[in-house]
Amino acid sequence: MSTFDKAAKGAKMDFAKDMSYGDYLGLDALLDAQHPLSDAHDEMLFIVQHQTSELWMRLAIHELQAARSVMLQGHLRPAFKMLSRVARIFEQLNNAWDVLRTMTPSEYTAFRPSLGNSSGFQSHQYRLVEYLLGNRNEALMKLHKHKDAAFEALRDELAHPSLYQVAIDIACAQMGQPALAGAPGTGDWAAHTAVQDLWQKVYEDPATHWELYELAEKLVDLEDYFRRWRFNHVTTVERIIGFKRGTGGTSGVGYLRKMLEVELFPELWSVRGAL
Repeated sequence: MSTFDKAAKGAKMDFAKDMSYGDYLGLDALLDAQHPLSDAHDEMLFIVQHQTSELWMRLAIHELQAARSVMLQGHLRPAFKMLSRVARIFEQLNNAWDVLRTMTPSEYTAFRPSLGNSSGFQSHQYRLVEYLLGNRNEALMKLHKHKDAAFEALRDELAHPSLYQVAIDIACAQMGQPALAGAPGTGDWAAHTAVQDLWQKVYEDPATHWELYELAEKLVDLEDYFRRWRFNHVTTVERIIGFKRGTGGTSGVGYLRKMLEVELFPELWSVRGAL
């Protein structure tokens, strides 16, 4: 029997000894990873929504780590492409809420007990994204102590400067200024005056500091999409469960609304009012 089918215009048809599309992508494992714990029709939607979100976050982590790496080597332009990609990843994550919002409160209630205490609040990849960008609430690491690989990934990240801190260091070096600490860190999201002044000089003379100006705008663009994702998360949760407590024990919508106030790059937002 020929390995090619004339009707398929030469496409290979026999993959008994060769790698196929499904083999390359590991689709057997990927498509066998959905295991609803109830008979509710909409539990599959809930599982797929969150699994695909975790896949997108995995790519975001890959891009952010690479962006930081090339920035530390003094190469900003490759980082611009990576940061733009992460912004678009969050656009994809944003669009996914539209699919989840097709689920009604009654439909969610039918399988919510199956979740137990599990919650998106426990996503170590989401936490790693925040740590990478500069929001480093170390107290939340205890959520991941039962998973060695996740805990180590977070602890390892804390040994590196955040991507935003690297951006500030580069700006200081190019502007001939002493190094400044600017990432918000644990629980303190107020803009630092010295860091804001640094970015103000960049924005007041973009022609002279074009690369720094572009870097600043790439970061703002990324956080813009990140904020939209957070906002749509709040809206989706309120639409489906109202003001019930979250399955992970948080206050649910109340907690998510508080997170809307967190600014990843506070000086890049506050500088706009100073120009």
